[in-house]
Amino acid sequence: MLRDITLGQYYPADSVIHKLDPRVKLFGTLIYIISLFCFRGVAALLLATAFLFVVIKMSKVPFKFMVKGLKAIIILMLITAVFNLFMTPGETLVSFWVLEITKEGATNAAIMAIRLTYLILGTSIMTLTTTPNQLTDGLEKSMMPLSKIGVPVHAIAMMMSIALRFIPILIEETDKIMKAQMARGADFESGNLLKKVKSMVPLLVPLFVSAFRRADDLAMAMEARCYHGGSGRTKMKPLRYEGRDRAAYVIIILYLAVVLLCRRFLPWPQ
Repeated sequence: MLRDITLGQYYPADSVIHKLDPRVKLFGTLIYIISLFCFRGVAALLLATAFLFVVIKMSKVPFKFMVKGLKAIIILMLITAVFNLFMTPGETLVSFWVLEITKEGATNAAIMAIRLTYLILGTSIMTLTTTPNQLTDGLEKSMMPLSKIGVPVHAIAMMMSIALRFIPILIEETDKIMKAQMARGADFESGNLLKKVKSMVPLLVPLFVSAFRRADDLAMAMEARCYHGGSGRTKMKPLRYEGRDRAAYVIIILYLAVVLLCRRFLPWPQ
């Protein structure tokens, strides 16, 4: 399960998506997330599906590798679907005991599961095709206007970059600790859900110790290199827009416009 978490990982490839400016990918991810919670109707759903799969194809990231990240949110998807299924009032389809499944609940459960799936896949494209350094530069450059009102833009971008960089490291560290404890007789697989949760508790102490040690090492390394924030710092590879970046902006804005038009004129059939 731990190996299935793809968030924060970078997949090297020679694709158009990899070559895009990180600001374009951040903007595109934000627009896609907005579109997922704006669409209403089969036409908009099909458009969001087609747009996602075209981008995945262009990124040259294996689809199987990307789908691995969905395994980590299956429980969340099931909980969300169950709540929508049984808590939405409307036309009753099935009724038993005090529970009933409505037509609207079934529709909402399916749509919410699709939205969560597309949300994970859409955000995974950004992290899989953008290195942490590029992501930091893109975030800092995108939020630069906020620095005029005193927002520590560079510090925020650096913290987010470090957090993303630490996700795969902590996953690998957890896997090593689990294997070491299993070699000493620990059992993380058998038993019910409560027992499995309790068996994970012994992992927390060594994992937190390792995380704090790595954080201290990183702080000492940054201090030894005279890092004092982003004031006055220059970039070896400054971000510059190219023709493909401007074309990508146009495509993203057109996509959102079409989704909103479908929401307005092609809603769900009654």
